[in-house]
Amino acid sequence: MNPGQNLSTSYILRALCALGGCLLVLLAGLTLSGCNGEQATEGGELRGTISVSGAWALYPMMVRWGEEFHALHPAVEFDISAGGAGKGMADALAGAVDIGMVSREIRQEEIDQGAFGVMVVKDAVVPAINANNPYLERLQTRGIDRATFEAIWLGQVTTWGQVLGDPGISDEIHVYTRSDACGAAETWAAYLGGHRQEDLLGIAVYGDPGLAEAVAQDPLGIGYNNLNFAYDANSGQPIAGLAIAPLDQNGNGQLDEEENVYGSKAELMAAIADGRYPSPPARGLYVVTRGRPDGLALAFIRWVLTDGQAFAEETGYIPLTAAQAQAEMARLEE
Repeated sequence: MNPGQNLSTSYILRALCALGGCLLVLLAGLTLSGCNGEQATEGGELRGTISVSGAWALYPMMVRWGEEFHALHPAVEFDISAGGAGKGMADALAGAVDIGMVSREIRQEEIDQGAFGVMVVKDAVVPAINANNPYLERLQTRGIDRATFEAIWLGQVTTWGQVLGDPGISDEIHVYTRSDACGAAETWAAYLGGHRQEDLLGIAVYGDPGLAEAVAQDPLGIGYNNLNFAYDANSGQPIAGLAIAPLDQNGNGQLDEEENVYGSKAELMAAIADGRYPSPPARGLYVVTRGRPDGLALAFIRWVLTDGQAFAEETGYIPLTAAQAQAEMARLEE
C-alpha cells in the first residue's frame, strides 16, 4: 500500500481550511457545455462555469481568486480541485478542465502538445523536518547545504550524524517524497542539482498535506513542502509538528544572518520576493490552457493578472512584479 493512503482525510481538510478556505465547488448555477466560451446575461454580465484542477501549490490561491471573481460576477461558478501539477497539465491538455494549475516550468513537449502557460504568482518549496527532531537546534544553527540535501534524497547520506558531521550520532534519517507527479518534487529535485522527481528516494506520500503530516508525525523525518503547506496561514509560523530546515547557501557550515529568513511566513515571502531565497526552490506558478485561452477563461486570467494580484500576499503568495504581469498579459494579446 502507498504510505500516503494511510494519511487522514481530516488532516487534509484541516490544512486546507487553515489556508483560508475549504474546497470551493460552486455548482449552484448553470453549467454550460463549452464553458471556456465567454457568455453574458442580458445586462452584459459574464456567465458560465470555469473548471480548474492541478497543483496543490496554487490551489489555495485559486480558491481565493474563485471566491473574489464570483463575488464580482455572480453568474460565474467555479469547480476547483487539487491533485498535483501533473494532473493539472494532463487535464488541461485533454480538455477535461478549462484551466490546469502547474507549479513548475512548462516543458517544451507540453507546449508542442498545445499547452499555453501563464505565470500568475510566485512561491517556493521549503525543506521541512519534525519540530521534535532531537538535533533541531544544531540543524537550525548550522543549516544544511545543497550538496547534503542532494545526498539525503539520493540515499548517500543516511544518518543525522552525517548531516551534522558527528560520527557519534547514528539515528537514521527518514526521508519522505511525493508519490504524485507534482511541481514541488520537480522544483526540489531541480534545486538538488538538476534532477527530476523520479530521482528522489524516500517514502512516497500523496499530496502536500499528506507529506506535511508524515514528517510532523516522525521525529526523524525530513521532507519538502510548498510554502503555504509548511506555514500556518493565521499564525505565520510553521504548521504544528513541523520546523523548517534552513538552507546553508554558501556552504560555510553555519546559518549566516542573511540566510536566516525562516522566522515567519512573511519573512520568507520577503526573501523570495527580493531573491535572498534562491530559485529554485523559489519558482513561478502557472495556469495552463489547451491553446491560447479565450472566452470566460481568458476574462478570468486577465483579471488574475490585474486586480487579482491584490489578493496574493494576504493569501500567502508573492505577486508578480508590474513588469512580469504586463509581459504575461502581452502574451495573452499576441
